[in-house]
Amino acid sequence: MILAEFSKYIQQYNQDLIMHKITPLELLHQWLYSVLNKNPKDNIGKIVHREILYCQNPEGDYIIIGKSDSGRKLVTALINFAKSYENYNHAKWMEMVERGFYT
Repeated sequence: MILAEFSKYIQQYNQDLIMHKITPLELLHQWLYSVLNKNPKDNIGKIVHREILYCQNPEGDYIIIGKSDSGRKLVTALINFAKSYENYNHAKWMEMVERGFYT
């Protein structure tokens, strides 16, 4: 459910991801920041608020921590999903380069 919601969010930036203008991990940061900085109105927001701790310093560095075992599994799943999406987009980009779409 939460991975599906993040997947919808990340797909909005598919062209930027393919062109390497942004990474899926940066999008994970943006998505979590937006979910955690508003009052939860649906189950996804409520679960993210309950399970994930997000801290950011004035320099923009951040850390994402699971508050419980299930929270840690959720954070791990989100990070793994973002990394696999990055690998998938890199493979698509490489295919486009090999076909001569980018020089």
